Amino acid sequence: MMAARHAMPGLAERLPRVRGRYDVYADLGKMTWFRVGGPAEVLFAPADAEDLATFLKGRPSDVPVTVVGLGSNMLVRDGGVPGVVIHLGKAFSTITVEGLTVRCGAGAVDATVATAARDASIAGLEFLTGIPGTIGGALRMNAGAYERETKDIFTCATALDGRGEVQKLSAAEMGFAYRHVNVAEDWIFIGAELTGTPGDQHEITARIRAIRAEREQSQPTQARTGGSTFANPPGMKAWALIDAAGCRGKMIGGAQTSPKHCNFLINTGSATAADIETLGEEVRARVLENSKIDLHWEIRRIGVGKDDPAAVTGHRP
Repeated sequence: MMAARHAMPGLAERLPRVRGRYDVYADLGKMTWFRVGGPAEVLFAPADAEDLATFLKGRPSDVPVTVVGLGSNMLVRDGGVPGVVIHLGKAFSTITVEGLTVRCGAGAVDATVATAARDASIAGLEFLTGIPGTIGGALRMNAGAYERETKDIFTCATALDGRGEVQKLSAAEMGFAYRHVNVAEDWIFIGAELTGTPGDQHEITARIRAIRAEREQSQPTQARTGGSTFANPPGMKAWALIDAAGCRGKMIGGAQTSPKHCNFLINTGSATAADIETLGEEVRARVLENSKIDLHWEIRRIGVGKDDPAAVTGHRP
């Protein structure tokens, strides 16, 4: 077993022997694009899928598990995340191409998958360039951009269930819906097969560059943000509803609704996770009052508040 970076009594000593790394009271804030939030009680970086399965089979049943990816569409609350946070690293980031099929690990970055497809003259995956995250996150929320969604390129996925058993999922078994799939929350995606169509490499490159340019022009890509905050209601745009409610540029503490794209919340430099979440809830309340539309969070919020009894209170020595 690879020892925890800081061996101390508590949760880490109850966890199964693994080949990967346990890190107690790991700073999750620095892993997120918002750059805010409390620590993980234990952060686990599995050596590979077999190691992850070993952990899932041996973990105590009362220990909660949370999976994180690139940290781009996630808000970690200030009290941290009790239990074990799993981060899928390099071993889960492989990308291979065969014919028109791109096989990738759940830790592969969406934009990198789009580039690999381009290099193989596979069209249809360019939209992944506009999604700041990993394939695991794209699978979990049927991520989409520029008129396409993950379901449009999906062939099959591989996951580990809560008992560490390997499960293969077809499109029908995924149950794709708008920003949602019908897969148990305790299942962890570890890989997928995505399929495109034959394409011209120069045309694919031009499309990727156009997407990048559009993102730079319309979104606060240089700010500390979590991407699109709220899902678009059917037939509507969340940003337009937020704008109509007078929330563009609104601030609470160090959190602000982006003046550039008001469906993005940003950390101006001094925000806490509570500032960002409170601002998001205020925006939701104002939109509901103004338009009678109940916006739903697209950003994944994990952990507990700093005053919660379950808050992670330990510190790295």
